[in-house]
Amino acid sequence: MGLKLQNVSKKFVGKQAVENVTFELSKPGVFGLLGTNGAGKTTTIRMLLGIIKKDTGEITWNDKKVERKHVNFGYLPEERGVYPKTKIQDQLMYFAELKGMNKKEAVEAIKKWAKVLKVEEYLQMPAEKLSKGNQQKIQFMTAILHDPELIVLDEPFSGLDPVNTEILKNIIIDLVSKGKYIIMSSHQMTSIEEFCSDILILNRGKTVLQGNLQEIKNTYPANRLEIISHQNIDKYIKEANMEIELKTDNKYIIKIQNEVDAHNLLKDLIKENQIIDKFEIKKPTLNDIFIEKVGN
Repeated sequence: MGLKLQNVSKKFVGKQAVENVTFELSKPGVFGLLGTNGAGKTTTIRMLLGIIKKDTGEITWNDKKVERKHVNFGYLPEERGVYPKTKIQDQLMYFAELKGMNKKEAVEAIKKWAKVLKVEEYLQMPAEKLSKGNQQKIQFMTAILHDPELIVLDEPFSGLDPVNTEILKNIIIDLVSKGKYIIMSSHQMTSIEEFCSDILILNRGKTVLQGNLQEIKNTYPANRLEIISHQNIDKYIKEANMEIELKTDNKYIIKIQNEVDAHNLLKDLIKENQIIDKFEIKKPTLNDIFIEKVGN
C-alpha cells in the first residue's frame, strides 16, 4: 500500500533532471523531499502525480501504476496561482468540480474549510483583493477540498505569518491523524524537522541522502551546546577554547568538538557558582546536514 518510486529518471533536452530516484511512503505521515533550487524536486513531484511522464523506472500507488484515475491527490505547487479577477467562491467551486465533487459536497466542503482557515469573509471577493498570505490559504484549500488520499505540499508555509502558519500546521497534523499520505517540499528546515520522520535530499537530480531523520542525526556527533545563564559567561567559554556562534543576552549557542568539553565547561561554571537555567548538548540540525550534503 502507499506510494512507491523505484529508479525513476527524467531527462529534458539532454539534461538529466532526475536520476534513479527511489523512495516509498508505506504508511500515513509526512515525507520530506528536499533539495536546492533546480535539484529535481518539482520534476519528481510532477512525475509521481502523473502530470509528466517519466523516462524510466516505476511509480505505483497502492500497487497500481500511477495514473490520474488511480490517484486521488491534492497538490499545492510552489508556483502560486489564483485567478485575480474571479471571486474566491467561484474559483473553489470550479476546482472542486474538476475533482469530481457535486455542488452540494463542494458547498459544504468550502464552508467547512473557509471556517477552519479563517477566510469566510473573503469568499465573495476577487482574489486580487486578498493579501499574499490569504491567497496562499485559498490555494491550500483547493489542494485538500476534495479529501485526497495523497497530498503534495510544495513550500506550504511560504508567505504566511506565524498565526496562519500555526493554522496550517494544525491542519497537517489533523490530516495525518486521518490517514493521509503527505509529501512536503520546503526550504524551511525547521518545518521539515517538525513534521517529517523520513526524508530524501536531492542534488542535481541525484539522491545524496535519505532515510529516517532521527537515525541520520544519530550518525553525527554533537556539535553545539546551548546554555542559558543568569550572568555573562563569556570569559569561561573563552578559557575553555570554545567559539560562541550566537549570543542573545545570556543565551549562548556554542560550537563544540565533543561532549566531554561541554561537560567540563559545565563543571567549571558550577564551580564558579554560575546559575545555569539551561544546558543542552545538540546534534546537528537538518539545516547543518543539508548544507553539508549540497553546499558545494
